[in-house]
Amino acid sequence: MIQLTDARKAYSLGERKLEVLRGLSLSVEPGEMVAIMGPSGSGKTTLLNIIGCLDRLTSGSYYLDGMEVSRLGSGELAKVRGQKIGFVFQSFNLLPNLSALANVELGLRYAGGGDGHRAMEALARVGLDERARHRPTELSGGEQQRVAIARALVKNPPLVLADEPTGNLDSHTTEEIMNILTSLHAEQGITMVMITHEEEIAHHCQRLIRIRDGQVVSDERL
Repeated sequence: MIQLTDARKAYSLGERKLEVLRGLSLSVEPGEMVAIMGPSGSGKTTLLNIIGCLDRLTSGSYYLDGMEVSRLGSGELAKVRGQKIGFVFQSFNLLPNLSALANVELGLRYAGGGDGHRAMEALARVGLDERARHRPTELSGGEQQRVAIARALVKNPPLVLADEPTGNLDSHTTEEIMNILTSLHAEQGITMVMITHEEEIAHHCQRLIRIRDGQVVSDERL
């Protein structure tokens, strides 16, 4: 599903160049659930942005689902994001003036379609169909994250990327969200890559990749 080879990403800061990814190579098989951990500044977020087609490599190659995406233009990258990738963010990223159902429907529009029935089914999968007409401000943090998960999954993407999906949640709600993610992964065979700073969260996954200074330093099966 994911194949990065000698991936490098650098940013220009005036006359200086900040190298964030330094020849990183990794692969993720279809259907795997993988956690990525590393200290602040290790390159985790940059790596997720590359995998999610939100940014491009400076050099190296990136294949997603058999397609080389490292050289695609902005419009083509947007199409890949819309059709192949679902995102779950720490801060939920829901539109406050829309209902839970309308927020989930947005996930379908990004993929080029719209279907209220499918959106309601996605909310039902995360146990929120009875809250479909509520706006984010009327939902708890855990409920908002469940809406975000439904939005990511409604278009049936082969890949879901989660960036600290439990970072803003208490321990009880964290366990609830992780149970939902692991159940959906097992039932639907989605490839899932998750950034986390918590060992407990990482151990819900099948594999743990640790990075430091823009390189993979360990890769273990859990």
